[in-house]
Amino acid sequence: MTDSNRVFAKYAIESYILRMWIPRDVETRLRRSVRTRPVVVLTGARQTGKTSTLRRLFPRHGFVSLDLPTEAEQAEKEPEAFLRRHPAPLLIDEVQYAPHLFRHLKAAVDAERGKNGQYLLTGSQKFTLMKGVSESLAGRADIVELETLSLAEIRSALPKTGLDDSIVRGGFPELHANPEIDAAAFYNSYLATYLERDVRSLANVGSLRDFERFLRACALRSANLLNKADLARDIGISPSTANLWLSTLEASGQIVLLEPWFSNRTKSIIKSPKLYLADTGLLCALLNIRSEGALRQSPSAGAIWETYVFAQLRARERRAGRASSLFFWRDRTREVDFVAEAGGRLELFEAKWSELPANTDASNLAFVRAAVGRARITSGAVVCRASHGFPLADGFRVASAADLA
Repeated sequence: MTDSNRVFAKYAIESYILRMWIPRDVETRLRRSVRTRPVVVLTGARQTGKTSTLRRLFPRHGFVSLDLPTEAEQAEKEPEAFLRRHPAPLLIDEVQYAPHLFRHLKAAVDAERGKNGQYLLTGSQKFTLMKGVSESLAGRADIVELETLSLAEIRSALPKTGLDDSIVRGGFPELHANPEIDAAAFYNSYLATYLERDVRSLANVGSLRDFERFLRACALRSANLLNKADLARDIGISPSTANLWLSTLEASGQIVLLEPWFSNRTKSIIKSPKLYLADTGLLCALLNIRSEGALRQSPSAGAIWETYVFAQLRARERRAGRASSLFFWRDRTREVDFVAEAGGRLELFEAKWSELPANTDASNLAFVRAAVGRARITSGAVVCRASHGFPLADGFRVASAADLA
C-alpha cells in the first residue's frame, strides 16, 4: 500500500468511527486544555483514536497530516511556508515526522501568546514527540496520553460487551466501532504497520523479524519481572540492543513498565520493574489466543488477566487526574500486584483469574498492610472475574473489573 493510499484508508476508518462514536474519558480534559493552553499534545499508540477524538471535539480547527510525505517534507524543510499554508487554529497529525517544525510553532505561539488552543498536535512516537515539546514548547503545551478503550468506555457505548470478549478483542476503538471486523486480521495488519512505520523510524533495527520475535517474547513475559538479560539471550541479541528495543516498545505505547513501591520504613527488595503489554487484544494476538474459549484454557490466562486489570487501573488513575501513581510491592517471598498511592495513602490490589476468590487470596494484602502500617492503607481488594463485588474477611473485598470504573 502506498503512503497516500494508507493515509486515505486511515481517514476513511476514522470517518466511520466518528459516525459510531465511543465517548472517551479524556474528552473533558482536552476541552479544558484547549481553553487554557496555546498548544495541546495528544500522544499514544497508533490507532488509539487520537486524531478521531480531536477532530470530533474541535471541528473548526484546520487539519493536516504529516503521514503524507509531501506535507511532512515541507513541514520539516520549509516550516514557515508550511505554517502560512496551514494557519491556526490547526490540528497537525503525526507531528513527530517534522521535528524542525517545533521551534517554528513556538515562534507562532509566542507571537499571539494570549490565544489558547492554537495548535493541536498528535503523535504515536512518544519519546520523539516529547523531545520536540520539551525543547521548544515547554510551558506552552499540555500533554495528554490516550490509551486504548477501557472496559468502562466500551460498555458506555456497548453495554452488552462481555468481559472475556473485551479481553480477547482488546481496546482499539475500531474493533468496537465496527464489530464485523475480524480481530485476528486487524492485529496482523496492525503489527505489520507498526513494524514498518514506527520501528524503522525509532530504532536502527537490522532485522524486523528479530524485533517481532522480541515483541512476542515480551508478550510471553507480560505481568512478570523484567529480565533484560533473559530477553536478550532468548532472541540472540546483545543486552544493549534489548535495552534499545524495550525503549522503542515503550516509546510507541506497546508496553508499560511498572516500578516497585518502597518507603524508608519498608523498602521493596526488588528493584526491577514489571513488564506489561499495553493492550490485552494485542497480547492475545501475539500469544495466538483468538477466542474466549482459548483464553479460558490458556496457561497464560492469569498473566493476561493481570495485564487487563493493570490497564483498567491506569484508566481509573487517569480519570482521577493522577500520574505515576501505580506501583507493585514485592519482597523475597510475597507480592501484591498493584499499589495505588494518593496523598501518601495506599490502595492495594491483587489480580486473580478466579470467579470466586477465597479469604486466603487476600493473605498478601494483609501481609503488606501489616508491613506498611494499617493507618496508611485505605483499602485492599482482590480483583477477579466475578460479576459484582462482595466483602472478604479482615476488611478486604472482592472487586470486579467494572468496579474499577
